Amino acid sequence: MERDAVDRARREPPKGQDSFQPTSQPVLKTIITDPAGAEALVKEAERIGKALVRPLSTSQIRSIFGEVRMIEGEWQTDPQRAYRRLILLKPKMAYRAKKETGEGVRYLVSVLSPAVDLVQGDAGNFRRFVEFFEAILAYHKAYGGS
Repeated sequence: MERDAVDRARREPPKGQDSFQPTSQPVLKTIITDPAGAEALVKEAERIGKALVRPLSTSQIRSIFGEVRMIEGEWQTDPQRAYRRLILLKPKMAYRAKKETGEGVRYLVSVLSPAVDLVQGDAGNFRRFVEFFEAILAYHKAYGGS
């Protein structure tokens, strides 16, 4: 019976938080496509990282982030192939969101999937996407993500 309570607590949003709010499209567009959007990136990454502390484990984030890092390495040598891998990351993320227990991965994917769409094969946009994801991961850890 205790384990059920623990599992339920991991799935439920933190007290005072009715539900996770994904990033609005205008804010996401500023973060990914605007080279001057660093302040928006930091503010939104902090909000997301803090909100995901309880429902998302670091290993769940890192499984997706590891794939993004491999794509980043390939971007230097074959940008077209890397962009294709980035687009194909969307169904992988959707699968993980459905497979994982709890809502954490689903929340993260609700932010990352539309961000992938905004990259549009542009190297600068991809770099900002990676920076955004890194910042979410950093804030998640800073706020006590396990």
